[in-house]
Amino acid sequence: MKKLITILAISLVSLLHAEDPLQFRNDSAAVANDISFSHFAVFLEGGEIYPIGDLMDAVKNALYGGIGIRYTYWDNVDGVVMFQYTYFKPNVNTDIDGVHQFMGRVGADWKWKPIHPVVLGGGFTCSWTHADSDDKNWGKPGGTLTDNETEFGWYARISLPVFKYKEYSLGFNVMWEHLWTLPESSNMLSAGITLERSIW
Repeated sequence: MKKLITILAISLVSLLHAEDPLQFRNDSAAVANDISFSHFAVFLEGGEIYPIGDLMDAVKNALYGGIGIRYTYWDNVDGVVMFQYTYFKPNVNTDIDGVHQFMGRVGADWKWKPIHPVVLGGGFTCSWTHADSDDKNWGKPGGTLTDNETEFGWYARISLPVFKYKEYSLGFNVMWEHLWTLPESSNMLSAGITLERSIW
């Protein structure tokens, strides 16, 4: 009982000596004014991927399609989650017919006022690949892909909204992607069109 009385007494003294005893009300107001998730949108995306460097010798340019969500994180920053699929055709003589690639990305878009309406983005990426082949000879070019491969990396992106009508917007984007593959890293450049619909 003495411990309880002591704790209550200390709490009361701390409250009375605080600069603003009702500061918690301001904290509650800050939560109420928080803009996180005040805007939420879904989008479809499509375009072409251009392998860069040594990757150019392995696979050809390929079309891609994807979906994603965008949500308000800060006043001028949006959180972005994207999923994308690509089918690469080999650029070398191999038994592999092609390579399935699934990409997942988590990042942010920064709406920097001096370059408005251009949007700068970046984040982390995860790539899962699987070769389209029944032959699991790992000694051949691309042979290890028959047993699936998962790689991680980062991306940088520039987006330009060009058309808006009610809840819909259409824009262009260019993205550089860097994957930490072995023995050397892989780089890809992609350009595409994004159709977005605002949910709220």
